[in-house]
Amino acid sequence: MKAVIDACVLYPTVLREITLGLARAGLFTPLWSERLLEEWARTAARHGGAADETMARGEIALLGAHFPKALVTADPAREAQLWLPDSGDIHVLATAITGRADTILTLNLRDFPRAELGPHGIEATHPDAAFYGMWLEAPELVAEVVGAVHAKAETLSPKAMPLRALLKRVRLPRLAKALG
Repeated sequence: MKAVIDACVLYPTVLREITLGLARAGLFTPLWSERLLEEWARTAARHGGAADETMARGEIALLGAHFPKALVTADPAREAQLWLPDSGDIHVLATAITGRADTILTLNLRDFPRAELGPHGIEATHPDAAFYGMWLEAPELVAEVVGAVHAKAETLSPKAMPLRALLKRVRLPRLAKALG
C-alpha cells in the first residue's frame, strides 16, 4: 500500500513515530510533498516554538535518507483541476494522484470526500483503521513498532504513560484495544 501522510499525522510526535515505524517495517510505502513537510515544521513551531521547529526540520532531513523515494512533486496544473471542501487540502490529493497512492492517511476524513477521491482510485483512511488492519495482518510486527515508540515516550516523560492511554491520546483507540 502506498499512502500519502497528511501533516496532521506527522504532528504529533507519537503518532508520527508509530506511522514512520510501520513504514520502516515495510508495512506500507510512505509518500509526502515538500508542502506537507513544511506544514509539519510550521505546526511544530506554532505549538512548541523555535526549538520544536528546529527538531522537526532535522527529522525532515533524516526522512529523505530513510525514504528517498517518498518525496512527490505534484503538478500545479493538476491541482488547479481538483476540488475539495477545504481548498488548503487540494495539494494533498494532488500529491496522492501524482504518487499513485492508494490512500491518504489523515485524521480529517471529512476533508477528503469519497466522491472526490474515488475517481482517482484513492481513499482517505484514518490511521487507527489503517494500523488496526496492519495489526490484523502482522500483529507481532505492529506490536514491536508500537512497543518501541511507547518505550521511548515513557523514557522522555516524567510520569508513567500506560500504552492504552497513550494510543487513545493520539486517536488510535482500536489499535489500543487490540494491543491490550
